[in-house]
Amino acid sequence: MTRWNGSERILVIGSPGAGKSTLASRLAERRGLPLIHLDREYFGPGWTTPTKPEWRERVKLLTARPAWVMDGNYASTFDIRVPRASAIVWLDLPRWQCMLSVLWRVARHYGRTRPDLGSIGPERFDWSFMRWIWSYPNKMRPKTAHMLERLRPDQRVYILRSRSDIPALEAELATFREAA
Repeated sequence: MTRWNGSERILVIGSPGAGKSTLASRLAERRGLPLIHLDREYFGPGWTTPTKPEWRERVKLLTARPAWVMDGNYASTFDIRVPRASAIVWLDLPRWQCMLSVLWRVARHYGRTRPDLGSIGPERFDWSFMRWIWSYPNKMRPKTAHMLERLRPDQRVYILRSRSDIPALEAELATFREAA
């Protein structure tokens, strides 16, 4: 059995549409940990966004909590979140799969507020968002891989390249216990 070294803080990252929010929700429920959806924290009513300094301060407050499961990429705050994480789960799925997931999500929730986003506003289709998903492997994969190479020895990393890898990850994380 693997033991945690300190409080449990699981960071779930990856492309939009990879399934971060769904996986984070399941892990938080399974582990009995507080859940933090960064999209819910970042976007305000009507899809408004904070300034960069306001966002960084908000992320500092969120990561200061002793335990959490946090989902969201927001690479501009990796320097705040990654050092606090006990484990990092990177959903590194193919871009086509992420794009299809987002299209399905938009179709399912179009014009209504998504449960993981609170009162931000109704779901909508956005071409620039789809372009971001398409460019994610070229723009973000190298940065994320580089960031993961610099983790401390006490931090665990899980790179999932298929949704079929999720049950094994959930089973392994279910066996973790905080170190005494």
